[in-house]
Amino acid sequence: MLNNRMKRNQIILFIITVFCLFALNKFVMNVNNNYSITDTSELINHEHVSSQKLFDNVWSTVKSNYYDPSMNHQSWSRWKEHYHGKIKTDEDAKVAIDTMLASLDDPYSRYMDKTEYNDQNSSINSKITGIGVNIASVSGKVHIINVIEGTPAQAANLQVGDIIMDVNGKEVNGLALSEVANLVRGPENTVVELTILRNKDKFIKKVMRKEIKIKTVKSSVDKNIGYIQISSFLGTSTPNEFMEAVEKTKNTDGLILDLRGNTGGLLPNAIFIANLFIQNGNLVSIVGRDDYRYDIYAQDTEFEIDKPMIVLVDGSSASASEILSGALKDYKKAKLLGTKTFGKGMVQKIMPLPNETGLNLTIAKYLTPSGSDINKKGISPDIEVKLTMDDIKNKNDVQLETAKKILSQMIKEESTTALGH
Repeated sequence: MLNNRMKRNQIILFIITVFCLFALNKFVMNVNNNYSITDTSELINHEHVSSQKLFDNVWSTVKSNYYDPSMNHQSWSRWKEHYHGKIKTDEDAKVAIDTMLASLDDPYSRYMDKTEYNDQNSSINSKITGIGVNIASVSGKVHIINVIEGTPAQAANLQVGDIIMDVNGKEVNGLALSEVANLVRGPENTVVELTILRNKDKFIKKVMRKEIKIKTVKSSVDKNIGYIQISSFLGTSTPNEFMEAVEKTKNTDGLILDLRGNTGGLLPNAIFIANLFIQNGNLVSIVGRDDYRYDIYAQDTEFEIDKPMIVLVDGSSASASEILSGALKDYKKAKLLGTKTFGKGMVQKIMPLPNETGLNLTIAKYLTPSGSDINKKGISPDIEVKLTMDDIKNKNDVQLETAKKILSQMIKEESTTALGH
């Protein structure tokens, strides 16, 4: 019985995913006349051109595709004239492109060199070769802030709070995190040597690199309440992982969906999940260049999650997270709890460029089903609950605990209402 249900879920997932890709590609084709938005196998352009032609290619791509045809109220031609005949190396091209894109005053449109672009595609494929840690820079020092379960880092007993001082003998203090990550990553089954500072002890760890399987969805059950956390919408495996979580929590009376810290990802993933809760109506509106508008509607899936729900959000919940939480709030399918979301209402498209580089370009903005433009505004929660520094330090998740209490009350009220009928 379970296998049949899961097979049906997979069929439903396939149908919705095809719909999402068709709808989004139709929109992109109308706006741009080229490229797919999510098929990473088509996202590498192996053509090699001169550095000058690479810059010219980016200039033309932005001119033809950027959502604001005024290009932030400037003459776009001036950039081509300014750099004509001056670009000799790919580094020259990168500096010129970065400068040109900065004039758009758009923090989301960015050029990626070969290394950055490969990293982007690896993230989309939810596959990376490394050791399995997340790092952050604190006062110029590289701290390990998370050790992923079942990875070489965990096997080597690396710990949260460890400071990475050297990678293969190269000092990393003050380096950009992307540079440090590139030093740590490498071919599978090769060894990386890390100099670690833990408290006052300094020692060397030799860690074997392996393929890191990145799971974006986690779930658990606490009595009659299901909990599903989506850490990112970037992975192509996210819909399947979410369906597995739904199956795991199917017998609960209420659901907590945790989108805190989720900075977004692929739009089809958010649409797919929203469609599991919302059966009819517009899920999101995409407004592109020259006010071209495309509404993405819910499809009949013969599968619906209908139970009391709370969605946890915070200031890092952005983009695809806001598409999902905004739709659930507008249709009153869930109460939002936490703090105001980030406010990223813009849509980017990944565009392959020559020399195996790429461009992440803003091609549109989106509106929630009620027509709200949340860019730079965010979505206010129905129930505001803040985390204090002491809460974080003591690992006291008052937002989650409050959500459980309120959800329990919502379940009781629904049960009482049902008995009354």
